Order: sequence, then structure tokens, then C-alpha cells
Amino acid sequence: MRFQNKIVLITGASSGIGETTAHSFAREGAHVFLAARRMDRGEAVAESIRAAGGEATFHQADMGDRTQIRAMVEACVAKYGGLDIAFNNAGTEGATFTPTHEYPEDAWDEQVSVNLTGVWFCMRYQLPVMLDRGAGVIINMSSLAGLKGFAGSSGYAATKYGVVGMTKAAALEYATQGIRVNAVCPAVVESEMADRVFFTDRDEEFMEGIRASHPMNRIGKPEEVASAVLWLASDEASFITGTTLNIDGGAGA
Repeated sequence: MRFQNKIVLITGASSGIGETTAHSFAREGAHVFLAARRMDRGEAVAESIRAAGGEATFHQADMGDRTQIRAMVEACVAKYGGLDIAFNNAGTEGATFTPTHEYPEDAWDEQVSVNLTGVWFCMRYQLPVMLDRGAGVIINMSSLAGLKGFAGSSGYAATKYGVVGMTKAAALEYATQGIRVNAVCPAVVESEMADRVFFTDRDEEFMEGIRASHPMNRIGKPEEVASAVLWLASDEASFITGTTLNIDGGAGA
């Protein structure tokens, strides 16, 4: 019960890594405030946590809308009285396997809005609450694509590299004020996004190539990312800030 009565905000919590991490925090005693665009899926996740004996609230919010992001943080504080941990996980894949000169402008705009600007606004409104409490932990979702180049991913890579930069800057700014800021950088992990990008309507040779691109010859599980997030959020990682944690089966080595 490392997080007994801790208040944890998770974006992109209606499926995949966000959903799994929400369950993991709740099992360890946290009060979990979930945010996502899909109300039906988000409410279902919150209800499943409560059915298992945990404490969870769902709030519908689009991370591409700064007004909704501010309202999300305010709603979390109104519900639970503060904020101890934030996992800024929401993201979109944009146009995949698309050369830079053909990358659609609308896909670029959406990616920047959600993956980059959305994370910035999350921190923008989360940090004052944590400063008032004198402590806090922020974990931002980047990607292996935020550390290593991949052809056909200019929009996604730009936003995920940006998240790494913001994370490091914020970590330095608040290092003496009790707030730690880190990022996780997964490779391909089982999720709806991975299914859309790498596995739906793909032939077996392509899918095997994706698995083989990880030296462990498999893709990751959302539980493996959740475990890393919880560790970074815990007192066990109390001397860690400004880091990027690869969760990639060796793909970034």
C-alpha cells in the first residue's frame, strides 16, 4: 500500500496503459482521478476499480483543449482536496508510416495539440497545486520515439522528443521544491493504439518484424509500464528526477 490515500490523476485512463496504471494505483490505496475523452469507457474503468474495493472518479476531458485540462485539475482538487501524483499519459498516434513531405497538416496539428501542448498544460495546472502542498510527482508519457528516430513518424517523434525536453526542464525548475518530474519511454506495448498502428490488417511477416525489432522478441505489456510508473511515483525513487526511463525490451539499447 505504497500510495495509501494519495491523490493520483491519470489522463488517457479509459484503456491500455492508463487503465492498467489506474487499477495498479488503486490496489495500493490511492484515490484515483481518471480523465479521458470517452465517457462510457472511462466510467466503466472507474466502476471496475470501485467494484474491486478501490476509490476512483472519472472526469471527461480532451487533452487537446486547455480549458478542459484546467477544469480537470480543478475538479480533481475539488473532489479529493489536492493532488499528489500525476501521470500525463494521454496521446494520439497521428499519421503513421508517412514521410515528412506527405505528413497531413491536420494530423500534425492534432499531435502537437494533444501529445505536446496538452502535456504542457497538464503540468501548467498541476504544478501550482503541488507547490501549495510542498510535494508532488509528475510522470509524463513519452516514447522510445522520443529518444530514437524512426522513419515515417515525424509528427509523433516531434511531440515525444518535446515531452522529454519539457520533463527535463521542469525537473530542474522544481527540484528544490519537493516536486519530481520524470518521463517513461515505452516501445511497442499491447494497446488499442498499437493494434491500430502495427497489427490490424497487417500480414504475419510485418507483425513478426515488429516483435523482432525488440531484442526480447516480443512487445511489452501494459502492466510492465504501470509497474515502472508506480515505482517512479513511489518513495523508492525519491532521488530520481529529470530522467527518461526506457521500457522497451532492449529496443533502444
